[in-house]
Amino acid sequence: MRKAERVNYILRRLQELYPQPPIPLDHSDPFTLLVAVLLSAQCTDERVNQVTPALFALADNPHDMAALSVEQIREVIRPCGLSPQKSKAIKRLSEILLEEHEGNVPADMDALERLPGVGHKTASVVMAQAFAVPAFPVDTHIHRLAQRWGLSSGKSVAQTERDLKRLFPPESWNRLHLQIIFYGREFCTARGCDGRVCEICTTCYPNRKHPKKTLKA
Repeated sequence: MRKAERVNYILRRLQELYPQPPIPLDHSDPFTLLVAVLLSAQCTDERVNQVTPALFALADNPHDMAALSVEQIREVIRPCGLSPQKSKAIKRLSEILLEEHEGNVPADMDALERLPGVGHKTASVVMAQAFAVPAFPVDTHIHRLAQRWGLSSGKSVAQTERDLKRLFPPESWNRLHLQIIFYGREFCTARGCDGRVCEICTTCYPNRKHPKKTLKA
């Protein structure tokens, strides 16, 4: 199967499986999404969704969040891991939103990436899911599947993102990155598939003899 055929098949099959993929992180607006995505670094979405109700009961907007102490935030988000860094980032970014953006989350990639604790992937998620701006957030899971499916040979998530953006139309990006995440969790897990087990892997590469090794992100 040629790459163009793989691209078309993957688009079609994922749309059949996940026609309307939900956003995995519970949120009510751009600010709560931003905080939830920040908390999800090296933490499961399930754990984040268990923690954020208590946090947002205390503060679900930049004004109230900035009024909390780092210690108050840290105590609530401790189960998510990396709580010292994350609590400081959440408080400071809330202050910056008040100081520089009139208390609003900016719909601008560069402005988002300048916020404490907000990297390119987090900013991409917010742009895609809060503002419906085409973006293709790539984490290590999408990086792994892109290699198993012959869509990228990049050694970094940045290269994989560039490759995927070249292959797929922009209007598909926001939905597709979620579809890949859901498929990876259900069928093409890190340990459950080695590139020779799940439906998409076996359809794209029916004659693959050896496990597909992922280049480190």
